[in-house]
Amino acid sequence: MIDLRSDTVTRPTAEMRRAMYEAEVGDDVYGEDPTVNRLQEMAAEMMGKEDALLVVSGTMGNQTAVLTHTRPGTEVILEQDSHIFYYEAAAASVFAGVQLRPLKGHRGALSAEQVEEAIREDDIHLPPTALICLENTHNRAGGTVIPLKTMQAVYEVALKHNLPLHLDGARIFNAAIALGVKASELAACATTVQFCLSKGLGAPIGSILVGPRAWIAEARRWRKRLGGGMRQAGIIAAAGIVALTTMVDRLAEDHANARFLADGLAGMPGLEFDPSTVETNIVIFKPVSMSANALLEELKKRGVLGVIMEPDRVRFTTNKDITRSDLEKVLTALHDILR
Repeated sequence: MIDLRSDTVTRPTAEMRRAMYEAEVGDDVYGEDPTVNRLQEMAAEMMGKEDALLVVSGTMGNQTAVLTHTRPGTEVILEQDSHIFYYEAAAASVFAGVQLRPLKGHRGALSAEQVEEAIREDDIHLPPTALICLENTHNRAGGTVIPLKTMQAVYEVALKHNLPLHLDGARIFNAAIALGVKASELAACATTVQFCLSKGLGAPIGSILVGPRAWIAEARRWRKRLGGGMRQAGIIAAAGIVALTTMVDRLAEDHANARFLADGLAGMPGLEFDPSTVETNIVIFKPVSMSANALLEELKKRGVLGVIMEPDRVRFTTNKDITRSDLEKVLTALHDILR
């Protein structure tokens, strides 16, 4: 089966499996797991932040950030199709008791002017603004990359108003490679950052929060409250270390494969698709000669998996387990179905 549903469906590499088997472990709740500590130190250094915290998932990382940055009754500014707003089951409302203020971005990006205009004035009728969130790359916008200058401008607004900015950088390394910069340059535009080890980097589990040392100490308390205090988590962290040391640069291969797929889809009868929208490893297109669900059913019969992004749109996501030969078969299958 050629699985293009997500870059989360990958299998850990042989090196990751060996590292997990051989991992030196301790009790991470006591801060005594040496492999976790090594991963956290590595992640903080890569992102140019003081400290880091291993969490189970990107959602846990984002929600730990919201909980640590805010208090009940405050408001969070974010993009209307962002992961925190769209895919985290209203967790910010359930756990943090905050109001989310979604703004319509341009291909996932918010402008500094938009954000500044949305910051609440001091009025007892209004919830105080407590946090600004960005997502880079932006999943629902098609894996698009927010330019560094755009992020810097929004961060300047945050600093001007003495507000923290949290970056959902689940795929921050994809963004960095697409922009030709270090991930730390993107992280420098945010107070705190969450990034995933289990997406394009291929680790089986885990995400990382990075930020100021005192803030991470408080985030650790929130992680515990959420049930995220792990014991011999070095088994997880070992795969994360391999991911950070061996899997970052190869993301360029995923981007190249997505471009190959986009070029193959361009002009294909029965599809509405703009190949210029593909910037990283995500390809979203609209079938027009049949429904998205029907197309996916036909593809599944031919050994290809994708996902529905909207009722009328399909998403393919390239990943480390997808080859150029696989994509040639996908394009052939689509031609057979749509002709």
